[in-house]
Amino acid sequence: MINYNTLLAVVDDERDTQPALSRAAELAAHTQAGIIVMMVVYDFSYEMTTMLSADEREAMRSAVIKERTGWLNALLASYHIEPEQLIVQWHSRNYEAIIRTAVSQQADIVIKASRKSDDLASVIFTPTDWHLMRKCPTPVLMVKEHAWPPQGNIIAAVNVGTEDSEHAQLNEKITDIAKDYADLLTGSVHLVNAYPIAPVSIAIEIPEFDTQAYHHAVREHHLQEMQAYRSRYQLDDDHCHVHEGLPETVVASMADQLDAELVVIGTVGRVGLSAAFIGNTAEQVIDNLDCDVLAVKPDGFVCPLSPA
Repeated sequence: MINYNTLLAVVDDERDTQPALSRAAELAAHTQAGIIVMMVVYDFSYEMTTMLSADEREAMRSAVIKERTGWLNALLASYHIEPEQLIVQWHSRNYEAIIRTAVSQQADIVIKASRKSDDLASVIFTPTDWHLMRKCPTPVLMVKEHAWPPQGNIIAAVNVGTEDSEHAQLNEKITDIAKDYADLLTGSVHLVNAYPIAPVSIAIEIPEFDTQAYHHAVREHHLQEMQAYRSRYQLDDDHCHVHEGLPETVVASMADQLDAELVVIGTVGRVGLSAAFIGNTAEQVIDNLDCDVLAVKPDGFVCPLSPA
């Protein structure tokens, strides 16, 4: 059962629309949770004005915050939202300000509109969305321009073939949350599982390797695991989907076929060089979807950010 007390909705003043506010208002109506609305502002040129004193630069920053606060109040009135708290913060790193606010305010979820990133820039500069999914201990709901009608489909992206206990526990958490959202929105849960393709290099290096037999064995293993997994949650067989391919491709394809309203996915918070060059499945899935994505962390996740 979803029991939210505080929602943290992040506003992006560079957007013409604010789907994060719309989604926060909808969730608040279902859960009676309070809404904290936050916007992070920053202008590097203000920090580079060396001819001004520190007090003058602070006055300039305060003027920007005051102006943005007024704009935000007018925006909230148009969305008929009366927030429990309104936060406009000057910070050079959006994600740090958002995460620290979520932690300090004990938010149950962070709601933010997502935007598709340039592929090259994504490798060199990690976008705020990616940082949030890797480092925020609170579930992060990345919202796109997509409605949440009744009787919609909620996808739980799972890996039923895993032998890792942490990933198995994360599967259960993802499925439980998907069922909770399905109950909240009078929708249906679908389990989606991708299994890997046999590496081409194996057939080249080992001529006697039977690729077809490998494909069949892997598929049968995942199908059997899915049957056992779905029975625990009393889900119909036609709501369970096992397909060969990369998770981001399979999940996106099924979300499109089912016209899903929401995909629930787990992210283990990969950081460092592996994050920069390999990326994260959750991040890749988001770029391929036209619906909302709820990224959740495994139990016991520790935020890598140091206390403010």
